[in-house]
Amino acid sequence: MTGGDDDNAGGDNGGNMLGPASDLAHKLEGCAIIDDDPQPSQTIPRRKASWRRKGLEIFETLCGSSSSSRANNHSRRNDEQTQAELCEKFGRESGSTRRKSGSGWLRRTASMRFHHHRRSSTFTRPPTSYTAFVPSFNMPPLEFGPEHKSTPRRLTGGAAARAAAAAQNESTRSSTIHDGPMTFRDTSSRSLTLIDRLVLMEPKVNNDAESGIGIDIRDRSDETDLTIPITRNDPSGVLPEEIFAHVISYLDAASLMKAELVSRRWYGTAHSYHSWRHVFWREHSTTYLSHLQDVPASQVGGLGLGKRRPDQNWKQMWKVRKLLNARWQYGQAAAVYLEGHKDSVYCVQFDEQKIITGSRDRTIRIWDAHTYECIKIIGVLKANGQARVYEDDRLIIANRGGSRPTVSIVPARPLAEPKSTEKPAFYHTGSILCLQFDEEIMVSGSSDHSIIVWDVANDYAPIRRLQHHSAGVLDVRFDDKHIVSCSKDTSICLWDRHTGELLRTLTGHRGPVNAVQLRGNLIVSASGDGIAKLWNLASGLCIKEFPSRDRGLACVEFSPDSRTILAGGNDQVIYHFDANSGELLRELKGHKGLVRSLHLDSANGRIISGSYDYSVKAYDLNSGDMICDFEGWTTSWMLSAKADYRRIVATSQDSRAVVMDFGHLLPGIELLEG
Repeated sequence: MTGGDDDNAGGDNGGNMLGPASDLAHKLEGCAIIDDDPQPSQTIPRRKASWRRKGLEIFETLCGSSSSSRANNHSRRNDEQTQAELCEKFGRESGSTRRKSGSGWLRRTASMRFHHHRRSSTFTRPPTSYTAFVPSFNMPPLEFGPEHKSTPRRLTGGAAARAAAAAQNESTRSSTIHDGPMTFRDTSSRSLTLIDRLVLMEPKVNNDAESGIGIDIRDRSDETDLTIPITRNDPSGVLPEEIFAHVISYLDAASLMKAELVSRRWYGTAHSYHSWRHVFWREHSTTYLSHLQDVPASQVGGLGLGKRRPDQNWKQMWKVRKLLNARWQYGQAAAVYLEGHKDSVYCVQFDEQKIITGSRDRTIRIWDAHTYECIKIIGVLKANGQARVYEDDRLIIANRGGSRPTVSIVPARPLAEPKSTEKPAFYHTGSILCLQFDEEIMVSGSSDHSIIVWDVANDYAPIRRLQHHSAGVLDVRFDDKHIVSCSKDTSICLWDRHTGELLRTLTGHRGPVNAVQLRGNLIVSASGDGIAKLWNLASGLCIKEFPSRDRGLACVEFSPDSRTILAGGNDQVIYHFDANSGELLRELKGHKGLVRSLHLDSANGRIISGSYDYSVKAYDLNSGDMICDFEGWTTSWMLSAKADYRRIVATSQDSRAVVMDFGHLLPGIELLEG
């Protein structure tokens, strides 16, 4: 065997480990540029079939050449003839005249060097470094084209795997990048190498487990596997009855009513006292629970939470409360007029059993909250006091806009006015300007400069008179420890509730102090000087001021949680302040006259205001939007207005009080009474 044969043999042995990719590339590049009609403008799809078929033949032959049966079918003479033909085509030396490559390592190194050259559109011959030697095969000739009848190939270990991996990667990349067919000119312009063009001819290779191609590493945990069976169990049959009832109690009202329709067992649990009690309290008691614990319920009217008793129908209570709230939203209320006072009615306070009013006629009247009948008169009527006479048109309300009453009611007057069993030991000799009561005492202030504490439990007998102010007492407030009063003399007095001792006098306003509010250790006052002040009871100092735009303030409210301050006056707006920062949060507009009265109904999230424009308005505490407007329900100024879950009670200068009852003739309304 010649030296050339030894070299070829050595190359064959080494080829079992290092790839014939370079030799295969030379052959494929040669066949790629030879075709029956090699037009540069011809696109890949037109030549795709022939290229893919030829490439498939190459791989089949490559795989088959490793077997000894295929190698023994050809003689060395055919190998030498094939080498001579290839050398003649590529201009290389054959046999012993070819340069020896030195060692097997150098030959393998040369075979693995891929020099990427920029190709032109004419597809020139591959570089000579790719074909440093011509391999020898024992293989049948391959048909590639008219110019190449046979081309020997060199088998190197791992070539099939690398070629398959490259084909898979390139086919995936080209399928996502190229939107249309690529011409030969485009391929050249993109500087595709021989391996790139080889990949374009190769069939798509899938499921290459050795190289990891095709492995899906996406997270499919969020995808539903429809083949997994879904187990559906009725919780009412699996869980203990107590636990199932507790779970059901967390549903809202709409879901709970749907749960009643599932089955008999579900109906029994969802319709139970336990479930609907949770729903009712969750919807209607969240605004009240914590911050009103120290405030007597009588001060804010009724709560509308009903009585706690074993047979209470909580579902019916929820329905009644829902209908009642709808009437508030649409302003559907009945007007009930309380007539009996002989002059302007300045103040009012009420709970679910009684309504108490104070008038310029120097008397205090107590009315039944259900029948609206006057049941008691406290004080001595002013001399020559006469009740105002209303004609038959007294129920005709001026057409001023706003909501109209669904019905106007004037309770029948008794044949004789109720009288006190005996004349009180002392009483007011001036107009009753303000009052407040709870279950134990009632405190009233008058234009006679004094304050009287009355015993509620003892038929409103007077307990003591408090005197220090030098002018009319315009407002009073108290809690379980203190009584606070303000006066036209610009001062604020702090009294001990149980002994009547004067504890402190607060001064600082430059005008009459028209209204005060007491919350724990804090007092808020509103004055005609146009400023609302926040006071600390322990030090007696003003710690913050809340000014109006440019005019005096007539009323003020302080939220039970001590975070919100409301004030109104001659500006015809309601100021909403943050008590902690002093920031003006919003201005509630709508009135056309002085805002004379304010009431903050925290339990139901509403603000009630009365004005000299003859109107009473209700605003949403959270949004500041107006809920309803009752304009012209009286014939004169509105002097005071208070509200609870069911009604608004307002007093007027026309000597009447009007009850705006949203629960009039509402079935089940009595269930909400405490």
